[in-house]
Amino acid sequence: MNKRLTIIIIVLVSLASIGLMTIQVYWIKNAMQVRQAVFNRDVNIAMQRVVFTIDKLRYQEYYLKTKEFYKKNLNAFALFDSLNRDLIHQSLSLTSPADINRILEKRLLLNNQYHQLFSGFKQPDDIRFFTQHKSLIDSLIQSALREKNIKTRFEFGIYKPVSNAMILQKTGKYPTELLTKSYVYDLTPINSDMQVPLKLLIYFPEEHFFIIKKLYKLLVVSMGLFFIIIGALSFSLVVINRQKKLSEMKNDLINNMTHEFKTPISTISLVCEALRDRDVKKSDELYNNYISVIDEENKRLRTMAEHILRSASIESGRLKLHKETVDLHEILQNAVNAKKINAESKGGSISLEMNAENSAIYADRVHMTNVFVNLLDNAIKYNLNAPVIKISTRNLKDGILVDIADNGIGISKANQSKIFDKLYRVHTGNVHNFKGFGLGLSYVKAIVEQHKGKITVDSELKKGSVFHIYLPNEKTENHEKES
Repeated sequence: MNKRLTIIIIVLVSLASIGLMTIQVYWIKNAMQVRQAVFNRDVNIAMQRVVFTIDKLRYQEYYLKTKEFYKKNLNAFALFDSLNRDLIHQSLSLTSPADINRILEKRLLLNNQYHQLFSGFKQPDDIRFFTQHKSLIDSLIQSALREKNIKTRFEFGIYKPVSNAMILQKTGKYPTELLTKSYVYDLTPINSDMQVPLKLLIYFPEEHFFIIKKLYKLLVVSMGLFFIIIGALSFSLVVINRQKKLSEMKNDLINNMTHEFKTPISTISLVCEALRDRDVKKSDELYNNYISVIDEENKRLRTMAEHILRSASIESGRLKLHKETVDLHEILQNAVNAKKINAESKGGSISLEMNAENSAIYADRVHMTNVFVNLLDNAIKYNLNAPVIKISTRNLKDGILVDIADNGIGISKANQSKIFDKLYRVHTGNVHNFKGFGLGLSYVKAIVEQHKGKITVDSELKKGSVFHIYLPNEKTENHEKES
C-alpha cells in the first residue's frame, strides 16, 4: 500500500468517524431537549394539581370563618335589617325636609354601627396560613411530583408581588434561584382586596442532572460507541503504521539477504570457473587455497541460513530447548574463544572478569552460547575503532548478572527500545559497513526470556554500549520447575 493511498484512507476514516460522532451529539442534544420539554410538562401538570388543592384549602378556611362570624352575629344582622327596613318605609311617607334629614341621619348612624360590627370579621392571613400549612404544602408537592416520576430535590416559596416579599420558603437556601430560575404559578385571590395574586414558586437544584440521569443509558451507549470508534481508528492507524514498517523491514531484509548471499555465491562461482579454466596452471597449493575459499564461503552461507531458520523456529514456537545444569563461566569462555580472533584481527581485545561465585545455571548450552556469540559479534561488528570488550559476572539474589561492555558506535535513546524487535536494524546514515538481517538481537532476547531471564541495554552514541543479561541460577530454575 503506497503512502498516498494510506493517507487517503486515514483521512476518509477520520472524516467518517467525526461525522458519526457529530450525528451522535446532535441526537443526544435533541433527546435532551425532548426530555426537558417532558419534564416541564410533567412539572406543570403536577403543580396545577397542587395549586388547585392549596386554593381549595384557602377557600374552605375563608368560608368557615365567614360562616362562623355570621352565625355568631346573626341576631345583630337581623336587627339591623329590620331597623333599616322601618326607616325606608318611614322615609316614603315623609315630605318635609326636616323629617327626611332626620331619617337620613338615623340611617347613617345605623350604617356606621353595621360597619363597626362587620369590621370585627378578620380577613384570611396569608403568612399565617402558609406558615401553618408549610409541611402540608411540601407533602402535596412531593406527592404530585412522584406521581409524574419526578424524584429529585426541590425548593418552593410563596411570593407576594404587592410587597415584593418572599413570605415563605421551604429551606431558605435558594432565594435568588427562586426569583430567577423557578417555575411560577398564580394562586387564586380569595377576596376583592387582593388585586395581584400570590405566586407559588418551585425550583429544582438538580434539574439538569436529573434529566441527564434519565438519558444515562443512551449516554453510556453513545460514549461506548465513541470510544470504540476512537479505539478502532487508533488501532487501525497503529496497524497500518506497523505494517508499513514491517514492509520496509521486509524489503531491507530481502535486500540484505540478496547482498549477503550473493557475495559468497559469487565467490564460489569465480573459484569454480578458475578451477575449470585449463589455461591456469593448478598446483596442490592452489587447489588447497581454492578449496579453503569454497569451504569458508559455504560455512558463511550455512551460518546465514541457520540464523533465518532459527528465527522462524522461535516465531512459530517450534524451538525446543534442551536444558541442563551448565557453568555460565564455561559458556562465556567458549564464546570468547570463538570471537577472540575476530577482535584481535581488528586490533582489539576481549577480557573476562568472572566475579560470580555461583555460576551454575539451568540452560540450553548451545543456544546460550549462541546468545553471547551474537552479542560479541555485534560488539566487534558495530565498531569503527579497535574493539575493546569487557565481560564481567556477579551474583544477584537468586541469579547471576552478566555485563558486556564495548566501545562501539553506541545506540541512540530512540533506538534502544527497538533493537530487540525482529528485523529491526539501526540506520547508520551514509555508513554501510555494518551488515546483517536484524535477527540477532531478537533471537538473543527470545532465548534469554525462555530461560526466565532479562536483557537490557545502556548506551550512548559514540561512547559504546553495555548489555546487561540476568539469568536465574540453578536453584531458582529447579524450584520453579518443581512448583
